[in-house]
Formats: sequence, structure tokens, C-alpha cells
Amino acid sequence: MKKPSREWESLDPSERDVIASHQSEIPVKVGELAASFGVTVKVTTLDVGISGMIEPCQTSQSGYKITINKHEPKHRQRFTLAHEIAHFLLHKELIGVGLTDNILYRSKLSDEREAEANRLASDILMPRSILRESIKQYGQKKAADYVAPISMKFGVSEDAMRISLGLK
Repeated sequence: MKKPSREWESLDPSERDVIASHQSEIPVKVGELAASFGVTVKVTTLDVGISGMIEPCQTSQSGYKITINKHEPKHRQRFTLAHEIAHFLLHKELIGVGLTDNILYRSKLSDEREAEANRLASDILMPRSILRESIKQYGQKKAADYVAPISMKFGVSEDAMRISLGLK
């Protein structure tokens, strides 16, 4: 299993504390997490291929709104929301008039910035300590035996879980 990302480590301790306060219950309630940061979330129809976006919003407490495509699977919506929260925390100064992420989590930001948001999203949705405990319940079984049920427990795709576990 991978260690927490450098993005997690680079967060202000108060930001990590806010995230951690939402990680005691699995799956992490990412909508509530966004609200804790004052970010408004809207789930609606977006163009085909667009997973989500973050943009400035005058009526939001934080000044930002995240929009998620309601036509994507729930685990995809959850990862997209965590990804956009990561942009909010890591790249606020780069958001400008807004960032739109397509289904491959690509925006006008560099691939490195997108990878940073993906790593932090993974840390948000799959807290390492709880993930470790979940895996221990499967004893010596192969990863193929527990990836699917643990993915369901955490509300993420099997691919996201494999990446988080360092299996992909």
C-alpha cells in the first residue's frame, strides 16, 4: 500500500484535520467535506465527457462552486468531487474563471497538477489507516480476492483502489 501522498503532507495541518474529521465513517461523505470548506456542490447534467468542474461563485462561503455530472456512476461522481476539492485545496490560485475536468481528469492545468489532484483525492477517499485495517480482515488472501469488496466499502472504483494499493 502506498504512503499518503506528498500533496496530503503539503496541506496545512488545519486542512488535514478537517478532512480527517470526515474520514471516521466510510465511505467518506465528500459532499459534507466540501461544505466544511465552504464550497457549494451542484450535481447536474454536464456535456458528455465532462466529469466535473470548479469555478468561482459569489454566493458560496468559500467563493467556489463544484459541479458534478449526474450521469456518471456514483463512484465516479465521488472521485470527481474529491478531485475538485483537491484542486480547491492545492491549486486555488490557478482556478481563475474555472476548471473543467473531462473523464480522464484533464483540465487546462498541466498533467502534473491533475496527477496531484488525483493523488489527494485518493488520500481523501481512502484513508490509509482504515484501508490497512480493511485489508487485514482478509488475512493472507490475494488482492484479487479483496479489491472488489473493499472498493465497494470505500465507494470507489476497483481501478482507483488498485492504484491506491500500489497494484496498478
